[in-house]
Amino acid sequence: MKIFFPAIMVALTLLSVSVQAQQASDGVLPEAETPLAIKFEALSPAVATSLAAKSRGEPILAKDWMVAVANPHAATAGARVLKEGGTAADAMVAVQAVLGLVEPQSSGIGGGAFLVWFDATTGKLTTLDGRETAPMAATPRLFQNANGERMKFWDAVVGGRSVGVPGTPALMEAAHKKWGQKAWSDLFAEAIGLAESGFSVSPRLAALVAADADRLGRFSDTAAYFFRDGKPLVEGSKLTNLEYADVMRRMAEEGARVIYSGDIAKAIVDTVRGAESNPGVISLADLQTYKVKERPAVCAPFRGYQVCGMGPPSSGALTVGQILGLLDQFPVGAENHPQTMRLIGDASRLAFADRGRFMADSDFVPVPTKGLVSADYLSDRAKLLIGSKALTEVLPGNPEYSHASLWADDVSLELPSTSHISIVDSYGNALSMTTTIENGFGSRLMTNGFLLNNELTDFSFSSHSDGVPVANRVEPGKRPRSSMSPTIVLKDGLPTLVIGSPGGSRIIGYVAEAIIAHIDWGMNVQVAVSTPHAVNRFGTFDLEKGTSLENMVEPMEALGYKVKLRALNSGLHAISIARDGLAGGADPRREGIALGQ
Repeated sequence: MKIFFPAIMVALTLLSVSVQAQQASDGVLPEAETPLAIKFEALSPAVATSLAAKSRGEPILAKDWMVAVANPHAATAGARVLKEGGTAADAMVAVQAVLGLVEPQSSGIGGGAFLVWFDATTGKLTTLDGRETAPMAATPRLFQNANGERMKFWDAVVGGRSVGVPGTPALMEAAHKKWGQKAWSDLFAEAIGLAESGFSVSPRLAALVAADADRLGRFSDTAAYFFRDGKPLVEGSKLTNLEYADVMRRMAEEGARVIYSGDIAKAIVDTVRGAESNPGVISLADLQTYKVKERPAVCAPFRGYQVCGMGPPSSGALTVGQILGLLDQFPVGAENHPQTMRLIGDASRLAFADRGRFMADSDFVPVPTKGLVSADYLSDRAKLLIGSKALTEVLPGNPEYSHASLWADDVSLELPSTSHISIVDSYGNALSMTTTIENGFGSRLMTNGFLLNNELTDFSFSSHSDGVPVANRVEPGKRPRSSMSPTIVLKDGLPTLVIGSPGGSRIIGYVAEAIIAHIDWGMNVQVAVSTPHAVNRFGTFDLEKGTSLENMVEPMEALGYKVKLRALNSGLHAISIARDGLAGGADPRREGIALGQ
């Protein structure tokens, strides 16, 4: 049955609160523009070739396998495993182990991840949920003061209060057990070697450390790693991490359990609970009982394809699916035409309204997953897009729903860090995995050479709004809603595109845009991930500054939009799959590359 909310004023009040809070996220700047130039070319001829192709807007072509990830060191590790006959799951373990070392601000074993897998043998899609969980001692008022007032955002982020139980190590192991072929112990060689011998600090890492010096400097272990003689790491300096090397060696020998029990687990707990001025509540029992969850994929139709990804607690597949499903009701629009941008932008606004109302951890709240992407609902909702001007009002819809629940709109913020891994192996398996510690550098707490996440701030800081419960409120053992959108696009049951991105809640727009660019506008994957961004979540059109979209400010304002020029630093990594081979693309806004054979 459909649920109709009895009081339109209640809906409007909740919407107003939500929009104000969500737009407050715009006050927290997107991950900063950073210099990218570094002599990664020296790593290998293949890396040099890939970097040159990316600069020309050309994809890397291959016949056998492909890996597209956020750092050349990580890509090289994954390529080695694939070249030796490993599966995409094997390569992911090697890639993630290196990423946690060379781009610690974005992901690592102190965080969580979502994975989408296409199995070439069975033809089935599987998703694994390695999202962090709230400690059992957490309450819905975790981010409120004694008066029930929401904490200031950065006061909540920095320290132990924001740390959820990490899921990435368990996910790495779960994926390897299900789909791996190479010996687990062989997958950490590059991470151990780089941590022991050192790697050159990239301009990007150096710039991000300098920009966050105040927060990184608050904790002794973190400051000792990222600062030398009281000064931030310098571009080109050699950075070693012997503690991380030891953890990687122990994981290689003993498995992921070393993170969840024993001395490393105790160190995590002590670091979180002992954080000066902002301690957390994580316990050894929370770590010891953590479980990766296998969940059904969520798919939505678009131009004869099936766009598939991670369901709740991710909002990614549902929201991307809604955007594309709404656009599927209209003919293909011309690239950068005001009316095309209007349709995409307002489809996104409608999807985000539903996201804020309905989407959360489905183990704790009923989510109308099927209803949100049903053909009838999308067709009916698309009628709102008929016209030529910006929507003046955007409210959540009424999807088919088996529970008569009234939920308030979420007010959580999601910051643009994170990393994405796309891999296709020689057996035809495909893997899309988005991995994160949430904010850049997470909680800023470090132990045993790795940073701990601040994932709990992805929950709503408010448990209720005007007496109505928020679906994404904090609850013990619950997983916070995420925008991570690891995606595999199918055609006739076979994968044609593997894609995903970092970028906070803008991930959804980045991924949807790139799919549109590839399918509707026929762009190759490198051009698709490079195309300028136009993202609309809550009414304001964010246009990527320094691009051709600066010419669209006046046309979009004429349609009724508020427009802002912003640095929109996505990190899209994509692989297209065709009968004649593979093509890989890496976002020019970050350091990543594609490698293949």
